[in-house]
Amino acid sequence: MTTIDRAGLVSTRLRTPDAIAAAWDARRPGAVPGDGRLLIIAADHPARGALGVREAGMAMADRVDLLTRIAVALGRPGVDGVLATPDVLEDLLLLGLLDDRLVFGSMNRGGLQGASFEFDDRFTAYDPASIAAHGLDGGKMLTRIALDDPATAPTLQSCGAAVTDLASRGLFAMVEPFLSDRGPDGRARNLLDPDSVIRSIHIAAGLGATSARTILKLPVVPEMSRVLDATTLPTLLLGGDPGPDPAATRAGWRLALAHPSAVGLVAGRVLLYPQDDDVATAVDAAAKLVHG
Repeated sequence: MTTIDRAGLVSTRLRTPDAIAAAWDARRPGAVPGDGRLLIIAADHPARGALGVREAGMAMADRVDLLTRIAVALGRPGVDGVLATPDVLEDLLLLGLLDDRLVFGSMNRGGLQGASFEFDDRFTAYDPASIAAHGLDGGKMLTRIALDDPATAPTLQSCGAAVTDLASRGLFAMVEPFLSDRGPDGRARNLLDPDSVIRSIHIAAGLGATSARTILKLPVVPEMSRVLDATTLPTLLLGGDPGPDPAATRAGWRLALAHPSAVGLVAGRVLLYPQDDDVATAVDAAAKLVHG
């Protein structure tokens, strides 16, 4: 298991911050594997203040613990890449963990969990220019569509512009759409019925001046075959919140991955914080589902 030197990371960031840019330049890039399927580890929740896993509200708070779990996951066969914000990716980069991996930068983290402005998913992390400059493979954008919230219109406009800009640079745009609203308690929630997900797919697919490099990131919901019938865009399944029954979660993935539109899985907490805390076994099971 990789041992994370917290003091070493802090010292490098303070004394030689240019080491980060140099490491990006030296990194060996990854590639889409021959089977055309992807398993991507996601670690961009903390930048929205979303640190909870199941009942543990601060499970992701310790950065070295998070990095250690990601390191274990990236060390397993069948893991193709990682999705995260600049702070996490730069730590992984300094640790030498991003060679030969696909790397996606998370872009719009402004809709902080629990905030009155949560649906204002403005771009506060990577932008297309920085993604291209660092040699990343693409950018991921959360696209929550709340029909009664005026923040939705500028979010859609910004995401459309990002899709266009990324494609013009030969980079993937990973779009994660949801129809959303506020529940009776006033908290933002995503609508996970099949028809809502289907509507979100059609809205997301139309963003930007081209869909040539657009990848969708979708939740696994009931009637998933009908949901995936809504698109011909390559689709990665969202790992989602860890549930009480890991076997049921994997069964849902297995059924959805049988659809030709589904090309893999993007999973974070469900693999990095499994109920039995055995990250390697959880990742291996997901890799077997994705790559066979």
